[in-house]
Amino acid sequence: MKYIYIKTWGCQMNEYDSSMIANLLEKEKKYLLTSLIEKANILILNTCSIREKAQEKLFHQLGRWRKIKNKNPEIIIAVGGCVAVQEGKNIFKRANYVDIIFGTQTLHKLPKMISEIEKNKKHTIDISFPKLEKFKYASKPIKTKYTEMVSIMEGCNKHCSFCIVPYTRGHELSRPCNDILFEISSLAKQGVREINLLGQNVNAYKSLTFDGRICSFSKLIRLVAKIDGIDRIRFITSHPVEFTDDIIEVYKDTPKLVSFLHLPVQSGSNKILKSMKRLYTVEDYKLIVKKLTIVRPNIQISSDFIVGFPGESEQDFQQTMNLIKDINFDMSFSFIYSRRPKTPASKMKDNIQIEEKKKRLYILQNRINMQTMLWSRKMFGSTQSILVEGVSNKNIMELFGRTENNRIVTFKGSPKMIGKFVNLKINKIHTHSLKGTLI
Repeated sequence: MKYIYIKTWGCQMNEYDSSMIANLLEKEKKYLLTSLIEKANILILNTCSIREKAQEKLFHQLGRWRKIKNKNPEIIIAVGGCVAVQEGKNIFKRANYVDIIFGTQTLHKLPKMISEIEKNKKHTIDISFPKLEKFKYASKPIKTKYTEMVSIMEGCNKHCSFCIVPYTRGHELSRPCNDILFEISSLAKQGVREINLLGQNVNAYKSLTFDGRICSFSKLIRLVAKIDGIDRIRFITSHPVEFTDDIIEVYKDTPKLVSFLHLPVQSGSNKILKSMKRLYTVEDYKLIVKKLTIVRPNIQISSDFIVGFPGESEQDFQQTMNLIKDINFDMSFSFIYSRRPKTPASKMKDNIQIEEKKKRLYILQNRINMQTMLWSRKMFGSTQSILVEGVSNKNIMELFGRTENNRIVTFKGSPKMIGKFVNLKINKIHTHSLKGTLI
């Protein structure tokens, strides 16, 4: 038997890509996925470049893998993902024991690249952008999970001044509508009950239906909702500029779409938003949320925040804190600004001391955590519909599932409930998780 070991860093898109890699190599090369690195014939590192010093993290990991290859020179080391696109041949220069470098859009070429290495023992690299070819080649396995991610598009055209994604994932490309619906229908037949539509900017999705009509993101959600067996729909990630009224209308008439939205805002200061090239104002963002709460009064919003962006004053930061209070965000992903290569912001003067950045991040995260707990407390004593996903990792005598607002709930129940929806009464509250009893 031959085995592959995959280490994945970064976003849900990377997780999705890694699953495609595993499935593809099992089908084309008869490799089995292993969690034991010492069993592997191929080591694959799927990287993320969204944070600062991503390349140094890569080379530190490769240094550890070099020791493994020194003991067994036949092991193949492959590097993919966003840092692979960012660094390209420089990876070979610093780590000449790496065999394969592949890009975010060329993972489907891995079987051929592996064959070349096995035959010629020479480095091979392909970090090109052949549009959405990978979806034509990568197959999906039989599913054992009941909630699944489905990629609907890749890339981004927004070119925010701080973001490296357009350079590592390319421009926006939407998968054909029929391909997406076929994949989701196949998953539904295998028992999947919840779908998470995935993309760097899902609101920009646009394709053609089988009869030649334009399929927008709002239309796609409605089509997914019609698929038998799919009872819950999520999506990530959105950009406020394209969160248009037709998407808001879907929340009004599509109950399968959850009452929880991740809508990155990044800053509460119009000055900083302009410097970030986000193309909207705080007032625009608030209007979107207002419209959403009219059609879904119980909707909860999470967001992204960047703290310490070049030029951010104390007043700018306070405006962000005011927005957090006004919107009453449920959760957030928040980070200190990271200078990324090739981005316009990397040329801006960074005039904020790291100690001040850390202080602001602490204040922001502490406030969000307080609001998260307040949202959780509102759920105490309520009845929640839960998709049971499996046995709890912390207690094998309990099952777990998720609420619409993305909180994990553990409870005592029968294994026969796995893959089904059950109603629970919430009787214990933690900041990011809950406990319940069957009704």
